[in-house]
Amino acid sequence: MMGRSMRFFATVLLLLMVVFATAEARSCESASQRFKGLCVRNSNCASICNTEGFPDGHCKGFRRRCFCTRHC
Repeated sequence: MMGRSMRFFATVLLLLMVVFATAEARSCESASQRFKGLCVRNSNCASICNTEGFPDGHCKGFRRRCFCTRHC
């Protein structure tokens, strides 16, 4: 009886781990269409991205461009 419950618990735990590992949130990004100039502060980029309908944004790359992000 004890062996069955331990095996069942281990199976359920393994299934939960698989579900949570595959359900991680993915983030899609797009270059901002309205941001002008060099992107220095993520908060400025995020503000512009909000006006474009994105929840967040960050500076990225060697050329310091503003990229808007959202959950896919």
